[in-house]
Amino acid sequence: MEKELLIPLHVKYIQCLDKRQDELEYWLTEHLRLNGIYWGLTALDLMNHIDALPREEVISYVKSLQQNNGGFSAHTGHDTHITCTLSAIQVLITLDALEVIDVDKVISYIQSLQNQDGSFRGDAWGEVDSRFAYIALCCCSLLKRLDAIDVEKTVEWILKCKNYDGGFGSRPGSESHSGQIFCCVSALAIADALHHVDTDLLSWWLCERQLKNGGLNGRPQKLEDVCYSWWVLSALSTLGNTHWIDKDKLIRFILSAQDPEKGGISDRPGDMVDVFHTLFGLTGLSLLGYPGLKSVDPVYCMPTYVLQRIGLRPSVE
Repeated sequence: MEKELLIPLHVKYIQCLDKRQDELEYWLTEHLRLNGIYWGLTALDLMNHIDALPREEVISYVKSLQQNNGGFSAHTGHDTHITCTLSAIQVLITLDALEVIDVDKVISYIQSLQNQDGSFRGDAWGEVDSRFAYIALCCCSLLKRLDAIDVEKTVEWILKCKNYDGGFGSRPGSESHSGQIFCCVSALAIADALHHVDTDLLSWWLCERQLKNGGLNGRPQKLEDVCYSWWVLSALSTLGNTHWIDKDKLIRFILSAQDPEKGGISDRPGDMVDVFHTLFGLTGLSLLGYPGLKSVDPVYCMPTYVLQRIGLRPSVE
């Protein structure tokens, strides 16, 4: 079991991701290409190695993915989606390059996805999910255009996703899930509506996600997974209750999921690593105060200094 974070190996792993074009996995994950850039860039930034990726190439590629409707696609030739649009905004704001895209068209695209009941579709095909409500609020907040959507209606819809156990599901009537809880709690935080959350009840449900090996799961009776180090811990952080879990055991679990030879972090020890779990292992460690990592914001999943730079978080004198 690794006892420390292998930062140089993780940096090298992320740098090599775009050079593995002879592997089937590279082509099977084309629909995650833009999200992958956000995961990789954010991970590198948290490890103080944002310059490990070619800045101008990244900006040029992201810019090329904005389509006529204002949204962004995952890769050339793909349809636009709200998740890809958020990743594009996060990458460009992190790189201080938002001016290369048409922000007004992005806002129009987000507006076009809101339903009358306040919920949001992910794309033109109509899937509704509380993830998309969070993403819409997040996009508009980062672009300082929350006035462009009906925030009050969205809050009303999110509250319909709230369950008796204090958690939130993907839509009204769906079971509580850690990932959806992150989305709904963060959305309510952006909308200044956290008072609707039963903090103690929800925090208890979240801290119950920790298993004996220190890892966290997404819902009862499921296996531990490194990515829930983010989904669970971020919500607990927003609610002010990260001390409700055993931090040391969670740190040891995340570190144990590292690949000590090639770098990267997997969902659990012994499995194949990927950039998704690498980022969310690092964000979990950041929230736990692990040394050598930049601070991450629990609502926006971006380095805190970036949000301070654009005025969404107060600067520390």
